[in-house]
Amino acid sequence: MSAPAPARPAPPPSSRRPDAVPSRGRGGPSPWSRTPTYVLTGGLVIIFLFPLIWAGVASVSPQAGTAQSEGWGLGNYETLVGYQAGVGRYLLNSTVVSGLVVVLTLGVSLLGGYAFARFSFPGKDLLFLLVLAILMVPYATLLIPLYVLLAQLGLQNSLVGLALVLTMFQLPFATFMMRISFEAIPAELEESALVDGCSTFGALRRVLVPAVKPGLVTVGLFAFLAAWNDFITPLVLITDSNLMPLPLAVANMRQQVMGIVDYGATQAGVTVLALPCVLLFLALQRHYVRGFMSGALKG
Repeated sequence: MSAPAPARPAPPPSSRRPDAVPSRGRGGPSPWSRTPTYVLTGGLVIIFLFPLIWAGVASVSPQAGTAQSEGWGLGNYETLVGYQAGVGRYLLNSTVVSGLVVVLTLGVSLLGGYAFARFSFPGKDLLFLLVLAILMVPYATLLIPLYVLLAQLGLQNSLVGLALVLTMFQLPFATFMMRISFEAIPAELEESALVDGCSTFGALRRVLVPAVKPGLVTVGLFAFLAAWNDFITPLVLITDSNLMPLPLAVANMRQQVMGIVDYGATQAGVTVLALPCVLLFLALQRHYVRGFMSGALKG
């Protein structure tokens, strides 16, 4: 019988911490490899921001034929404030319309997306296809029939009628986003709430709505931006100058006597029009990106 082999000495403890981050070797990505990415993203940032910065600078810079013909100042903004009903009235009209569109879009798309994601009923896929089919139709072709329909309902030339039409155009995309947001939530989460005694509406309100908050933010932000910046729909549906939203007022203001365009006042209107959108996007961009990512992972 042979003698047992001597045990090998234990290896010395490594001085490297287990949670230490490995250093970049020769095979790791070098900073120069990301240079094309930095150049591309920097170029896109300049392309997207340049018109907005240029409009802001042009609104306060001296220009011939405007209220700010000499020196830098706020003469063009004074022209904007004093135009017809005043910029405050047009901002209020845009705020009312955009707020109604956001509330109606969130309410309808929330319930619609929940129904399409969680319930089975005859014709479900066909009905969802019909909802999405509205996206295939150029919305300008629907404005005249909707104008006649609003006249029959007594909502012609009103902010409520304008908000209803803009909401209808937002619902296909909003319902699609909310459906994939609900489908990304595990069904066990809702089933646990039902076992604990919640009703279907209670589980939706207490469990599912907080879980799809990024999707709601994405839908609400899209609805606000579309309603705030839309020009064609109020141009067709609104004829009262006191009910014009701000984009329509700015477009009317640029037409001056003898066809002369007041570029200074127009740039001031563009700056005022863009400022709420920029601030809202910066405040909600984290939820906005998460909402799109949840939809992308599920889709």
